[in-house]
Amino acid sequence: MHAQKMEALGTLAGGIAHDFNNLLMAIQGNVTLALLGLGPSHPQFKTLQSVENLTKSGAKLTGRLLGYARKGKYEARVLELNQLVRNTSETFAGMRKDVRVQREFSGDLFPAEVDQGQMEQVLLNLFINAGDAMPDGGSLFLRTANVTYEAVKRRVYAPKPGNYVLIEVTDTGKGMDEATKSRIFEPFFTTKEIGKGTGLGLASVFGIIKAHGGYIDFESALGRGTTFSIFLPATEKQFVRASDERKRNIREGNGTILMVDDEERVLCVCGDLVRSLGYKVLEARGGREALDLYKGSKEEVDLVILDMVMPDMNGRETYEHMKRINPGQKILLCSGYSPDSHVKEMLDRGCDGFIQKPYDLTELSGKIRRILNAAVTSQ
Repeated sequence: MHAQKMEALGTLAGGIAHDFNNLLMAIQGNVTLALLGLGPSHPQFKTLQSVENLTKSGAKLTGRLLGYARKGKYEARVLELNQLVRNTSETFAGMRKDVRVQREFSGDLFPAEVDQGQMEQVLLNLFINAGDAMPDGGSLFLRTANVTYEAVKRRVYAPKPGNYVLIEVTDTGKGMDEATKSRIFEPFFTTKEIGKGTGLGLASVFGIIKAHGGYIDFESALGRGTTFSIFLPATEKQFVRASDERKRNIREGNGTILMVDDEERVLCVCGDLVRSLGYKVLEARGGREALDLYKGSKEEVDLVILDMVMPDMNGRETYEHMKRINPGQKILLCSGYSPDSHVKEMLDRGCDGFIQKPYDLTELSGKIRRILNAAVTSQ
């Protein structure tokens, strides 16, 4: 019953966040277009920049909702988790000088395939909650270890077979009572004062770990502190070097792009964004309209930017029809959700990319140029 309740809350949270991301996409797109027409000396330039920054803050909040719903942005890479835990804990230690951080890391820790940003969010949420439980200071113990399937099975119900990586976070705080423990991962539940917390921190932790195929468990007693245990599936893949660098240049181009979205405000503003990059844009409101338009202009269309969630004909169905008409058509998928199983299947079958709303002009221009450049190279 509890699992069903959590799943229902996740579905609700994900739906709300998806709709908000579409709204934020329209706001951010219009602000970007306005900024393109103004110089830094214009009296409204700073005001519009402020709106743009607030929109990005709103996107971070919906990202936490999507994290709980297991539909947040997800770009997994094989990372060295000891270093990730160390770096994140050092960030926390700089915020809370009165909390002593102690670490016990396994020297031969299995690699795990994770989204670096999401795992940093998980760890910081756990560290901050631990800090809140120790208002007068205390100790935070961090431990990593390799664990077997049998060991995990003793802690969580019906785990998937295989080895796991354990990340353990223990505080010397006040602990939790039974009522709090029964609701700790629910979205919008918080023990903090009104205005001091959203109730999304541990809810997003729960969702992110589940999205990684992992499990989270905890033990807590009043007056004795709390221990959170994260179990992430180990992988046999090799480590890759993590990089936070992002190219910030806007890359213009030429050609014809078909934009497909069922929401008119999103379609209009995203179409204008693409036009600002130098492309000709065809717009279709929904999958059926897109197919009708595409049949008469397929030779002209260099790229289709296709929304996944549409009522008349969803993105997957539209994609299948377009590929039957023209197997070589370049298609960039788009959604307020992150890639689900359908998107991942389409990407595995050769779909050309995915972008999540709300996106900025730099991200959009980079995705478009990468796909179109690859098309030219392969010819």
